[in-house]
Amino acid sequence: MKSDPQRPTWSRQIEFTLAGIGMAVGLGNVWRFPYLCYRSGGGAFLVPYIFMLVVLGIPLLYMELLLGQYMRRGPVQVLKNICPLLKGVGLASVAISFIMCTYYNVVITWALYYMFSSFRITLPWQQCNNTWNTPNCTSSPTNSSGAHTSTASQQFFNLRMLQRTGGLEEAGALRWELLLILLLAWTLIYLCIFKGVKSTGKVVYFTALFPYVILLALLINNVQLPGAVEGIKFFVIPKWHMLLSVEVWVNAAAQIFNSIGIGFGSLMSMSSYNSFNNNVLKDTLTIAIINSLTSILAGFVIFSAFGYMSHLQSIPVSDLAVDGPGLVFVVYPQAFATMPLAPLWAVMFFFMLLCLGLDSEFCMVEVMVTSLNDSFGKQLNRFFKRKELFVLAVCSVAFLLGIPYVMQVGIYVFQLMDHYTAIVSIMFLAFFEVIAACWIFGVKRLSDCLVEMTGKGANFYFKFCWLIAAPVLITVILIFSIIQFKPARYEDYVFPAWAQGVGWVIALASIIWIPLGAVHTLWVLPGSITEKLRKSIKPFGLDVKSNMDRKGGGGETIYPTTIAISGEAQAEKFPIQTSL
Repeated sequence: MKSDPQRPTWSRQIEFTLAGIGMAVGLGNVWRFPYLCYRSGGGAFLVPYIFMLVVLGIPLLYMELLLGQYMRRGPVQVLKNICPLLKGVGLASVAISFIMCTYYNVVITWALYYMFSSFRITLPWQQCNNTWNTPNCTSSPTNSSGAHTSTASQQFFNLRMLQRTGGLEEAGALRWELLLILLLAWTLIYLCIFKGVKSTGKVVYFTALFPYVILLALLINNVQLPGAVEGIKFFVIPKWHMLLSVEVWVNAAAQIFNSIGIGFGSLMSMSSYNSFNNNVLKDTLTIAIINSLTSILAGFVIFSAFGYMSHLQSIPVSDLAVDGPGLVFVVYPQAFATMPLAPLWAVMFFFMLLCLGLDSEFCMVEVMVTSLNDSFGKQLNRFFKRKELFVLAVCSVAFLLGIPYVMQVGIYVFQLMDHYTAIVSIMFLAFFEVIAACWIFGVKRLSDCLVEMTGKGANFYFKFCWLIAAPVLITVILIFSIIQFKPARYEDYVFPAWAQGVGWVIALASIIWIPLGAVHTLWVLPGSITEKLRKSIKPFGLDVKSNMDRKGGGGETIYPTTIAISGEAQAEKFPIQTSL
C-alpha cells in the first residue's frame, strides 16, 4: 500500500476517536433511545439493543472504518473500487448525508433558540401570560387539565418558536429569528470544518466531551427530585413480555444502526484521514461502546425527569405523552420550569444539545466535502483556489436548502424529510452496502486489508457477523420496515397524498443512485453482458505499471476512478481487472 502523501491525517489519533464518538453520540441518544425504551418495555428493550450492538453495530462499524482507512478515500471511491456494480451505494450515502445535514441543523437552530430564550429570570414557557398564549393554555403540568388545553411549554414550541401553520397547504411567512439563528448554526459548522481535520480535530475535544459533564450534572440534580426513583424503576425494570414483539427487536436494530451511523458514510470519510497502520479495532470498540453507554446514561437522565413529571401530574409514568422532538422541546423544558434554578438547567441542557448536534452535523457535511475532493480535487482546486472557499460553498448551499424549515410551515417539511430519509432511504442503502462489502468484495479480502494495516486479520466472530449475521439482520430489518411502514404524520396532522408522494421522491433522491450507478458501470464496461457482469463485481484498483505499459505511458484507465490501492503487493492480493 502506497499512502497518499497529499492526504491530511489527524494530528493525534485521539482526535479521530473523539470525532467518531461525536458523530455517533448525537441528539438521537437523548430523545430517540429513551422514547424507544419508554414504549418497548423499559429495561426489556436493553436486551435486543445490546444483542444488536454485538452482532450488527460493532461488526459493521469495524467494516466501514477499516475500508475508509485502507482505501484512504470517502464512501464514493471506496464503493466504486470494492464493487464497481454497486458504486451507486457510495453516491447514495453522500446524497443521504447531505439531505440530512440540511434539516438536522434545524434541530441545532431550535436548541440555540431555546438556549437564548433561557437567559432570563423566568423561563418564557413557565407561564401563560405571554402574547402568544391562547385561552386554553395551562401553566400547571397536572392531570386536571381538560382534553382541549395545552401546556405553556407546548404553546411556546408551536406558537412562539415555530409559529406553525395548519399544515403543508399553508406555507406561512419566513421566521426571521430562526433564519438568523440557522445562519449562526451554519457559521459554527463552517468554523469547525473549514481547515479539514486540522480544525475538526481541535473542536471535538470540547464538543465530544462537554455533553458528559452536563449529563452527569443533570442526573445528579434529577435523582433528588420527588418521583425520580419511580421513573428510573420504569427504565430499568424489564417488562419481559415485550420481548415477544418483533417490532421491539426491529426497533433495537434500527436504533443501533441509525445511532452509530452505518450507511451514512460519515465515519468512513473520517477514518480515511487515519494513519494507515492505526489500530482500527480499538477505535471501533471505543466508539460503539461509548455510544451505547451514553444512550443508557441519557436514559437515566430522561426517565428521572419522567418520574418527576408523573409525580407532578399524579399519573403513572406510562401515561405521559412522550414522542420525538416533543420530548426534548416540550416535555423536558416543562420539567425545567418547576425545578430550582430553572434557567441555569435550561441553558446547560440546550447547550448540551448544541454540542451533541454540532459534531454529528459537521461529520455529515464532511462526507460531501471529502467525496467531492476525492473525485474532483484538481478541478475544485482550480476553481476555488482554496479549500476554505470550497467548504464555504458547500455550507452556503446547505444553508439555502434549509430555508423552508424556518418558515412557519417548517415543522411539517422537517417531519416529512426525516420520515422518508431516516426511515426509508437508509435501510435500502445499508442493505446494498453490506452486500457490496461483505459478499461481493468478500470477508477474506476484508481480513486481508486488516493484515496489511495491522498485521492481524479478522477473527471468527467478525467473519461470521460479516458473512451471515449482518446480511440476514439487515434483510429482516428491511423487510419489516416495508411491512410496518406508516405514512408520515405530525401529531394530529396527517400528510395529504400529494405530500406522501413528495416524500417518496425525497427517498428516491438518494436511493436512485444505486441503480443508476449499476447501469452506468455496465454501460461503460467492454464485452458481452456476461463479461460486463463478471468484471463489475471484481474490485478495481489502479495498477499504474500495467496501465502505462498498455497505453504507452499515459497511465490513465478506461474506467474513471481514483484510489489509494496501488503497488505490486495490491496487484498480487486482488485480481484487479486493468481493462476496466
